[in-house]
Amino acid sequence: MYRTKMTAKGQVTLPKDLRTKLGLKTGDYLQVKETKEGYIIKKELDKQRFQKYTGLLSREGESNEIIKELRGE
Repeated sequence: MYRTKMTAKGQVTLPKDLRTKLGLKTGDYLQVKETKEGYIIKKELDKQRFQKYTGLLSREGESNEIIKELRGE
């Protein structure tokens, strides 16, 4: 369990080890979901996280062949 205090501006600081476990860095967004048991806080995934892979495969072919090529086999 972690304990934190809210500032007058409504800000809270998450302990460093929790930020590390969640993989949080400056500018990341968190989602807060209400449940019957309480609240769930999780890191919001970047919707564009796969964009850097767009166009990586420049040719068509069997998926097994492409995977072997990517692995350098």
